[in-house]
Amino acid sequence: MTRGPASGISPAPPRPTGEAPAPAPAGDAAPPTGATGRHALTLGLGVVLLALNLRPALVAVSPLVGTIRSDSGMSAAATSLLTALPLLCFGLLAPIAPRLGRRFGMERSLLGTMVLICLGTGLRLVDSVVALFAGTVVIGAGIAVANVLLPGLIKRDFPARAGLMTGLYSMSLFGGAALAAGITVPVQQAAGLSWQATLTCWGALAVLALVVWLPQLRRRTAVSAAAARQAAHPVRGLWRSPLAWQVTGYMGLQSLSYYAAAAWLPTILKDAGMGAGDAGWMLSFSSLLGIAGSFLAPVIVGRRLPAGALAALGAVLCAAGFVGMWAAPVGGAYLWMTLLGLGQGAAISLALLFIVQRAPDARHTAQLSSMAQCFGYVLAATGPAVLGAVHDASGTWTVPLVVLVVLLVPQVAAGFGAARPLHVTGR
Repeated sequence: MTRGPASGISPAPPRPTGEAPAPAPAGDAAPPTGATGRHALTLGLGVVLLALNLRPALVAVSPLVGTIRSDSGMSAAATSLLTALPLLCFGLLAPIAPRLGRRFGMERSLLGTMVLICLGTGLRLVDSVVALFAGTVVIGAGIAVANVLLPGLIKRDFPARAGLMTGLYSMSLFGGAALAAGITVPVQQAAGLSWQATLTCWGALAVLALVVWLPQLRRRTAVSAAAARQAAHPVRGLWRSPLAWQVTGYMGLQSLSYYAAAAWLPTILKDAGMGAGDAGWMLSFSSLLGIAGSFLAPVIVGRRLPAGALAALGAVLCAAGFVGMWAAPVGGAYLWMTLLGLGQGAAISLALLFIVQRAPDARHTAQLSSMAQCFGYVLAATGPAVLGAVHDASGTWTVPLVVLVVLLVPQVAAGFGAARPLHVTGR
């Protein structure tokens, strides 16, 4: 017997298009499948090594910018393009990554990303500005594909440990960046290398990841014929999903905040009276704290704090760091860098975790990852230039810091939306 309004039971409101309820708790459903035992350990190690390679070859350019400019005669505009190119590659090439994953499989595609990073770092050994830019584009292309496919791999092979693996993944991103920022110049000075050879050294890390990943080509996760046919087709209609746009907005806004701040924080500290060496170290110190924030955030989500509350807490930490940079940039530098590192680390981990959690399967994860990173990194690429223009127009760092604080408001709003226990849907 059906019940009408007179029964006192109101019908549930319809869900917005493009959203579906998340699955019931694990106790009410069949246990998730995925990698187990020794395979899980070797696969997890491979994911960590792949992630370690997604920043060093690009971050290593920043400590050597002065040497590169003086040796090559590059203009300031060309140098800015050199640092913006990778972010543009991340965004513009993200849409092709799911197609590569469907065509060649995730394992082969991810192996190809390490091959591209090796080739790109090798190109940099050539004493030519053209080779430097070409190598940067090749490296950026490899990283763009890996950025998109790794969350899908985590969703497919670690469904019961997605939080832990996302934490290890994002921790490796920050760890690789901190490593490159901290030891590139010491390695160059200790070994007496040219800047070309110093940049090429980071290819060794990609070779290691490539060797460790090779066995995965023989250990592909078994799927049913029906699942294989489904995985071969792209997801359609995702761009009409409000939830997908909330995940995308959070990814884009936290990326914009991170890259804009990273580009100018050393300059802000130098303009406030700090030495150049100490100012560069502060950015590395912030990245080190980001390792802790990026690992802890996805691990404690749902256990200690709801995801939306954690997104808000991360934004509060960042806001306190930006305000501190305005009030006492030198005197409290270690405190402000600690707050920023923890807040930004938590934000990037949550952005990646939202991609994994809001998708019902690996196919949707790859497509949502492509959408979020396409928008996110293109937006992030504009951040340093826009913040620099605001500084030039205002003649002070106060207004740019206020802009960074204000941008945290829509970031929190998108975070609360992306934290809802729903799944994006598509055909």
